[in-house]
Parts: sequence; C-alpha cells; structure tokens
Amino acid sequence: MNPKISELLARIQQMELEIEQEMKRKRAELKADFEETRVRFEREVLAQQRRFKTGILPYMLSANLLSVLTAPVIYSVLFPMVLLDLCITVYQHICFRAYGIPRVKRSDYFVYDRAHLAYLNLIEKINCAYCSYGNGLMAYGREVVARTEQYWCPIKHARKIMAAHPYYTGFVDFGDAESYKQELERLRTQLAEINQTNE
Repeated sequence: MNPKISELLARIQQMELEIEQEMKRKRAELKADFEETRVRFEREVLAQQRRFKTGILPYMLSANLLSVLTAPVIYSVLFPMVLLDLCITVYQHICFRAYGIPRVKRSDYFVYDRAHLAYLNLIEKINCAYCSYGNGLMAYGREVVARTEQYWCPIKHARKIMAAHPYYTGFVDFGDAESYKQELERLRTQLAEINQTNE
C-alpha cells in the first residue's frame, strides 16, 4: 500500500480512538454504567430522565398525521429485512466456511440499549428497536459483503464510491493488473486473519 495512504489511515484510526475516549467521558458525565450488553443509570439520573417521558396517550394524540399515515409503510419493511437477515446468515455460514473466510459475528452488529432510557415511552422504544435492527442489519450485511469482495475482487473502482467499507483502502488500484495478480493471495490471507486480530 502507498506509504502516504498508510500514514493517513493511521491518523484516522488515532482520531477514531480519540472520539471513542470523548464518548466514554460523556457517558461517565451522564452517570451511566456501561457493561458488555447492559446499561445502568444511577437513580437520580433515571428520575431526571422520567421527568421528560411523554405518556403513550399524549404521545399518540400529539403525533403528526403524516407520521401516523406512513407508519404502516415504514414497518412493512420489517418482513424483507428479516428475510435479508436470514439470507445473509445462511449465505455466510455456507460460503464463508467453504472458502475459509472468517464468519461475521452477527451479535456484534445489533445493539438494543435504548430500551434503558427512562425518557422514552413504549412506542418510542419500539421505534428505536426497529431502527437499531435496520441499521444493525445493514452494518452486518455490509461486513459480510465487504469480506466477500476482499476475497473475490479486491480492486478499487475507477471513480470514487460513497462510504467505502474499511477493507476498501487496501484493495488494488483500478487497472493495475500486475499488482492484482501479486496481491490477491496476500489480501485473502489478510482476510483469514481478521478474527485472530479481533480476539
């Protein structure tokens, strides 16, 4: 990889670490205890949050008419999402095993911690869970497809793509046939080592 690009990527990783440290500081300021999969707020914080909670009836009565009318359309997408989730999971369990690609741990991509927020009513919590599922599914699917792409065709596109996955920067430049032939096995080996570096 180009040394300048490697340097820039290292700086991006450093900034991501700094952002995570700042987010941890903010969580500590909110007096929330974050464990692996659980969140606990101190009692006074929960009491303060509950003061901002809108009951279900007032929430429904104050709902925007367009929100009410479009809710069935929004929630109808749940069925295709569940089907996509199933297809992605089956796909990677069959194909990734066949090619020795490390499987993506599905549970790492689905986070449902907003249910712990005392200022959300039941409808808001259901809405948050729906969005968490949709975004988690897209992130999970993206990781599965990104690993597939690195295995089969790790070549950058000729034009800029929006929001490239994290492996993309290591791909071979578009049109560089010699590097593609030389780098393909290295990139596949690098992919096979993903789970070892994440453990």
